[in-house]
Amino acid sequence: MNRAFTFSLAFALVSLTACQYLPLRRAEAPKPAANKFSDGTLRQIYTLQDERNTTGLLPFLSNPSPQYRTAAALAFASVQDTLAVPTLVHLLADTAVAVRRAAAYALGQTGSAQAEQELISHLKQEQAPEVQAALLEAVGKVSTPAGTVFLNSYMPPNPVARTGQAWGLYRAGLRQQVTQQGTAEAVHLLAEANPYETRLAAAHYLARTPKIDLTPYRRDLLTAATSDKAPDVRMAVVQSLAKVRARDKAQFLSNILQSDPDYRVRLSAVRAMTGLDYPEIEQAVLAALQDQNINTAIATAEFLVANPNGVAVAPLQQLLPRLQDARVRGNLIWVILHNSPPHGIAYLNSRYKQQYQNARTPYEKAYLLRALSGDYGNYRYIADEMFAAQEPAVATAAMDALMLMRQQPDFPKRLEEEFAGILRRAVGTGDVALVGMAAAAIRAPKLNLRLFYRDYSFLAQAQQKLQLPRDMETYTEIQKTLDYLNNQPESAPSQNPFTHPIDWSLVQTIPADQQVVLHTQKGDITLQLFVEDAPGSVANFVELAQQNFYDSLYFHRVVPNFVVQGGDRRGDGWGSSDYSIRSELAPLRYMEGYIGMASAGKDTESNQWFITHSPAPHLDGRYTIFAKVVAGMDIVHQLEVGDRILDVELKQSETSPITAK
Repeated sequence: MNRAFTFSLAFALVSLTACQYLPLRRAEAPKPAANKFSDGTLRQIYTLQDERNTTGLLPFLSNPSPQYRTAAALAFASVQDTLAVPTLVHLLADTAVAVRRAAAYALGQTGSAQAEQELISHLKQEQAPEVQAALLEAVGKVSTPAGTVFLNSYMPPNPVARTGQAWGLYRAGLRQQVTQQGTAEAVHLLAEANPYETRLAAAHYLARTPKIDLTPYRRDLLTAATSDKAPDVRMAVVQSLAKVRARDKAQFLSNILQSDPDYRVRLSAVRAMTGLDYPEIEQAVLAALQDQNINTAIATAEFLVANPNGVAVAPLQQLLPRLQDARVRGNLIWVILHNSPPHGIAYLNSRYKQQYQNARTPYEKAYLLRALSGDYGNYRYIADEMFAAQEPAVATAAMDALMLMRQQPDFPKRLEEEFAGILRRAVGTGDVALVGMAAAAIRAPKLNLRLFYRDYSFLAQAQQKLQLPRDMETYTEIQKTLDYLNNQPESAPSQNPFTHPIDWSLVQTIPADQQVVLHTQKGDITLQLFVEDAPGSVANFVELAQQNFYDSLYFHRVVPNFVVQGGDRRGDGWGSSDYSIRSELAPLRYMEGYIGMASAGKDTESNQWFITHSPAPHLDGRYTIFAKVVAGMDIVHQLEVGDRILDVELKQSETSPITAK
């Protein structure tokens, strides 16, 4: 046999055998969608929501698909057009639970009292607990006295509905729809046997509802304030103790202040001390100024500024050298100057002005400048520093200091006209913060400043120079002031122009579980973005992060046991972008560690955002929630004004091609 033929035959046989083991080439499986917005109809509905297009949205409320009916109903929670109320009411009888729940939420968001009786009527036939809860809360949001009576007497058939009733009472309380029976029911709902969220809603009703006397419930409130296992509940109940009249109030609040393991509860105890004689609480307050948690110390120092009467200066002066935080020190200096006898003021002013000149950061300078407003004699110095300041944070703090000074009940009459002149000059600077703050001060009824202006053209001229939508907050402040000065009803809020449609190409690359890491000076904070609830806000945040917009910015605002806020390049809270995005108000709650878009009113969001220290239900349905903290909440509680965001990292995901930084 020919050797070449033999070799070829062998090679062929081997090759044929090998082919039996070659895998068949299969078509690659399509990559899963990153989020629900691969659906073009959902994109269309959310676009109509973003455009506030009621006419385009209404047909989707009767779409054959329950998914699209739900999306359209939720869209009206943001649009809030009462033209949709009749159709939304019709959806309360929809066959789909999700649709009925969405319709109830949207009706509550409209705030329209015409929906109240329909909401109540549908409760009688509704069997789904989650819809019952949504209906009850919606009743609270639109409540009249009749709706409030209904909430007070409603007998919930299950724990979920009971929680809805508690939130309904809370929402009605915010509208000042209050009865003694409702208050008694809220106290009853604090019982330990009730679920956490029921107790939380009841506690916030008691804490935030104005003008209710809780003295008859002293024992029940103290029990909850000291024994509830949830600090979120304890802190709200402690806040409500401010509404209790009792001889031993100073004692039990001091005990809570010095014993509760959660700083947020201790902080609430300080704030509840308003109106007590200072000698009764002095020792507890001095201890709180040295609290291991800086937020408690800051809140205590701010309490003294708000309640300076009777505060002894000498103990504060002795304590001051031991305090390192500039914000705490600044507030104590204000109290020291405000309460010091005239013969010692000159030396103190010289000393603190020198500290101001030597301050290292804009925020340290801001705190010391505000501190100097404790002495009326410093008003010219503060005004000069305001007009000469290079850093917006310093100028804004100076205006805040002047306003704090001017609002004191013993402000000298001889200085009123000169102060009016300072405000007019501030309006003339064109700086959005100084203009906005001065305009707000000019219309303050208690200050009665209209007497010092012959005409108001300087305000109109300043308004004409503003750029919208960037300067909408300042524009609105001026308009309110012009209406006040001209004895006209307050104008309807100006509508921001629609300038920034949702970038759907970007949205579709963002996974439903996309995470982001904020690298800060204090440590890392990991966020989970809610792209399916707030696609426009999430896309805006991601786009800015990809542009390195947030790198090296300060956290410019920290309100203890409320929020930390960042995202402002000015560093004083008045910085915005040349565009605005629309509010996206999904049925979510502000719990601890939730991230919301800062705004100056509906549909004015751009680049600033905040993180909550604890539940803040008064923000629900008013400020867009677009993320939550999933790791690093301990870092959030440590953040102070002036801490930096080093950068923002978009974490890679297997389900999306989004580019990580």
